[in-house]
Amino acid sequence: MEGLYSSGVLFAEVLQSGPPWLEGFWLWVSFLADPKCVFIVFFPLAYFLERKVGVAVLWIGLISEWLNIVAKWFLFGERPFWWVYESGLSSEKVLLRQFPVSCETGPGSPSGHCMITGAALWPIVTAFTALATRHSNSRLVRLTPFMIYFLLLLTVGLSRIFILAHFPHQVLGGITAGAGLGWKLAACVPAERKLSFYVAAALALLLSATGLYWGMVALGADVDWSIRLATKWCSNPEWIRLDTRPFSSLCRDAASALGLGLATHSSLYAQLRQERPGWKQRAACAGLAVAALHCLSAVGQPENIVLWYCLSFLKYASFPGVVVALVPWLLHSLPHTQPRPRAD
Repeated sequence: MEGLYSSGVLFAEVLQSGPPWLEGFWLWVSFLADPKCVFIVFFPLAYFLERKVGVAVLWIGLISEWLNIVAKWFLFGERPFWWVYESGLSSEKVLLRQFPVSCETGPGSPSGHCMITGAALWPIVTAFTALATRHSNSRLVRLTPFMIYFLLLLTVGLSRIFILAHFPHQVLGGITAGAGLGWKLAACVPAERKLSFYVAAALALLLSATGLYWGMVALGADVDWSIRLATKWCSNPEWIRLDTRPFSSLCRDAASALGLGLATHSSLYAQLRQERPGWKQRAACAGLAVAALHCLSAVGQPENIVLWYCLSFLKYASFPGVVVALVPWLLHSLPHTQPRPRAD
């Protein structure tokens, strides 16, 4: 395995020796593929493209994130890039290149950015493929959405290697797992259920992972060792954020599942459930929803860990309500969006 890690370090050096302007591009791609963007960007955009697609993106995103966390705990022997500093495999060139987004505290394999983003984007890709099939007989046109999809995931993977967050084999594992999960889970997305279903799903996501974590700790597994490596080797302690830790992701997943249930059982959603807005109104809803979620996500977090997790849970529990109920209701309530009465 050390040969695999050594070749990964060399590959990162090759990427980092490219033109200086590429650094900003790789950082932007890595930010765009952050699992948080599934909840803040991809979910609202997909929802106003088609409701079923948006719900599928959210469900697949939170389930794949949960599975990614569990997989990393079981593969706790798989090294994150921080291990190269501890082992002495890194060269001076790589040691000098450290980025804020690479100071992540989760284990290395499989890459969460590739796996979670790949799985969550699958419903969007299949929706565009179905649209292309209805309007064209060209095989190239029908395959274009998937070509773009895999090119995007490859670019995400390269960005993760460039910023020293993952080794190449961890990226390939994430891409493969993400595409496979997206294909498998797309057929299992639950339709609207009773509120008790969403409550049970949120509890199951949170309690099962927590029980697994403490069970592994009780058996002597050191599942937090990557956090210590990141703390030791990250050149700026401020770059080590709570929102990159596994339990932050679990909090986000459980809150989103519960929030979706509360949103679909709200009175605002009930009023608009049968509405079929035009593309202009949907585009306006998408833009407003993305802006609103970005503002909510940017709200400062308290330093106390308990309060931090509580506020984070409330944030992500509110996101589905903003997208599914609040934003459509607000735009529907505007005078110019009301249907005009027919002239006699």
